[in-house]
Amino acid sequence: MGETSSSQTVCTKLDRIANLAKQVPTPLTTLAHHIDIDWLREAHRRTRKGGARGVDGQSAEQYERALEGNLAALLERVKAGTYRAPPVRRVYIPKGDGQQRPLGIPTYEDKVLQRAVTMVLEAVYEQEFLDCSYGFRPGRSAHQALSALRDTVMEMKGAWVLEVDVQKYFDTIDHGQLRDVLHRRIGDGAILRLIGKWLHAGVLEDGELRQTDSGTPQGGVISPMLANIFLHDILDVWFEREVKPRLRGRAKLVRFADDFVIAFEREDDALRVKEVLPKRFDRFGLTLHPDKTRLVRFQPPEDGRKDDDGKGGSLRTFDLLGFTHYWAKSARGFWVVQVKTAKSRVSRALARLSDWCRRNRHLPVAVQWRQLTAKLRGHYAYFGIIGNAKALFAVNHAAYRIWRQWLNRRSQRARVTWEAMGRLVRRYPLPRLPVLRSLRA
Repeated sequence: MGETSSSQTVCTKLDRIANLAKQVPTPLTTLAHHIDIDWLREAHRRTRKGGARGVDGQSAEQYERALEGNLAALLERVKAGTYRAPPVRRVYIPKGDGQQRPLGIPTYEDKVLQRAVTMVLEAVYEQEFLDCSYGFRPGRSAHQALSALRDTVMEMKGAWVLEVDVQKYFDTIDHGQLRDVLHRRIGDGAILRLIGKWLHAGVLEDGELRQTDSGTPQGGVISPMLANIFLHDILDVWFEREVKPRLRGRAKLVRFADDFVIAFEREDDALRVKEVLPKRFDRFGLTLHPDKTRLVRFQPPEDGRKDDDGKGGSLRTFDLLGFTHYWAKSARGFWVVQVKTAKSRVSRALARLSDWCRRNRHLPVAVQWRQLTAKLRGHYAYFGIIGNAKALFAVNHAAYRIWRQWLNRRSQRARVTWEAMGRLVRRYPLPRLPVLRSLRA
């Protein structure tokens, strides 16, 4: 059966699951039988192929050489209940603050099966998820979350904004609590057993296997879905159905995975929620960062009043999804909410760029140029928002400086002067700043 035919068959099944989820409010018990060879073939098609290799050392390209046989063998083990989830390989990547961030790398076959189960869960939970949730959902994006928040704050003519930071959320989700949440909607034992195997697969680091009793599978395709399901239950539903009806003014929750803020019209509402929120999360084994969780009075400045830099901007700012939100005057003279790259994200981007140039400085210049171009275009695609030109220019200017710095480290004899760098970038120009767009675009 061709790829197009397989995709059409799977889409039909996904529609059936979605319709079943709409009609049946009780736990769904007949889900795993939808996972057949067409389903796995479609899961393979949707799985990213260029990632690092897991503990078995097999690449996506190698797996594809005998794809049909591999998928058939995988399906047989899943149906027989003999599939064993391999541990994830742990590596570390640098963070912007100089520390190391752990990253888990599953095997490619495990990614395919996790994608297959994620497709089932997505069909079910897309009927459950609320409008306040934007992360890792089809047809939704971080920019849409930022746009919704901006519109809310503008409608309120300023707001009390509760910034919330959940400490190590993905690493601290309690397995027992997560299973309880899943059981409220998923009653298929085969699906639940597969998820249980991934939760307990463990991590392989320096040749030593370490078991985990909390957290979602590191680097796993299914991890964002499980994290979304957990916060949907303990935060989204609770806030929309229990908290908002008790508030005296308007309020809006905007969440992208574990990054979220709540905008309030009234200070007293904000203070009440700020007090109760840590208790709510503690009930489910989660902790809010005491220093990074804060209440901000985000109001347009009074005309004529200056902020700390003397330029007449916002009295206070807050961050969400890598952007700092601030007040600025529009071309027509009205106070509007604009966004710019958060300082921490600029530092992180430049640190990663420098680290990549350091590790790859001996590659041919043309190869370096292609990779740097791709990295900068990715940065511009996300941060190329109206009001953010200054931060984008800073990254663009620093990229040339960083590239020259590490090209100079290739040899003590062949130094790259600024004049030589000018000739080089005429041949290998880094991408120009993009045309800035609205968050609505």
